[in-house]
Amino acid sequence: MPEGEKNITVNRKARSQYIILDTLEAGIVLVGSEVKSLRDGKVNLLDSYARILKDEVWLFNSHISPYDQASSFNHEPKRQRKLLLNKSEIRKLAGIVSDKGITLVPLRMYFRRGKVKVELALARGKKLYDKREALAEKDAKRQIERAVRIKG
Repeated sequence: MPEGEKNITVNRKARSQYIILDTLEAGIVLVGSEVKSLRDGKVNLLDSYARILKDEVWLFNSHISPYDQASSFNHEPKRQRKLLLNKSEIRKLAGIVSDKGITLVPLRMYFRRGKVKVELALARGKKLYDKREALAEKDAKRQIERAVRIKG
């Protein structure tokens, strides 16, 4: 993690369910109470995804809990949030995402120099055998490490 960055949340499930092809950084449009909730770490990216609609990128299904002190000025927890990217980046993404089976998935949300950023990934869903293979590799690595620890 580069200096000046602080993770707010990480979507751990994304790496196990998708094959990550490429990543990019995007800004996000938020209201004040959302930023306060993010500073408290009250966000969930578990089932969230991004879509390109009318030359704009939108984040869907991300849950930012309401901020307790905001009372009547609070935000809707699961609203659509606009992601900020250059037009050239959006066009490039639109071309890639139009391929069958490729989607935009948020991997993490973090602060960089006081601004909230989202790390988006171009991803392809893993098949069941891919998941099993990844699990078997992980298990084998764990057994090797255990064996080295015991001997050393």
